[in-house]
Amino acid sequence: MKARKSVRVYDPTFSIPKEEIEEMIQMATSAPSSSNLQPWRFLVIQDPEVKKELRAIANNQEQVETSSAVIAVLGDHEMYQKVEQIYNQNFAEGHMNEAITEQMINSTRRVYPQISTEARKNIASFDAGLISMQFMLLAKEKGYDTVTMGGFDKEKFAERFELPEGTFPIVLIALGKAAAPAYGSSRLPVNDIVRFI
Repeated sequence: MKARKSVRVYDPTFSIPKEEIEEMIQMATSAPSSSNLQPWRFLVIQDPEVKKELRAIANNQEQVETSSAVIAVLGDHEMYQKVEQIYNQNFAEGHMNEAITEQMINSTRRVYPQISTEARKNIASFDAGLISMQFMLLAKEKGYDTVTMGGFDKEKFAERFELPEGTFPIVLIALGKAAAPAYGSSRLPVNDIVRFI
């Protein structure tokens, strides 16, 4: 945690194999998730020409183009549609019995469609934050650097990458090898942000 910094200057000649990025994402999926519905989706952008296009959508941020890859973290506000797949897998792996599996599937199918789209987007965004942080810590552990970017045109992004119905962009993570040290940053004192009762 202390070693990870937001790096904005990357070595453009450095590349990370697709298999290693897949492995990091797989490991990061151990993050907590509301009702275990795992509403996170990912678009990994490595093609130099596509990254150049993305840079224009992302307020001309240099790291979009010079990093090894940009991980677009997306949310699926129709996440409850995968409830049977998820809970049947939980049952198959021995995490819960058949009765609880059925109960969870039925409860999710009853409750989630009644929740507003905005509220489901908030759930997906929160879960995306959890998995994004895990991914960045894993990347640092493997010797890579990252920075999250919320400053991009989400409408243009969704249009350019033809995101499926129900899927929306949340954050971009540049991933690569630092070519210059990151700036340090201060944090508010604990007494300013915590209240014990």
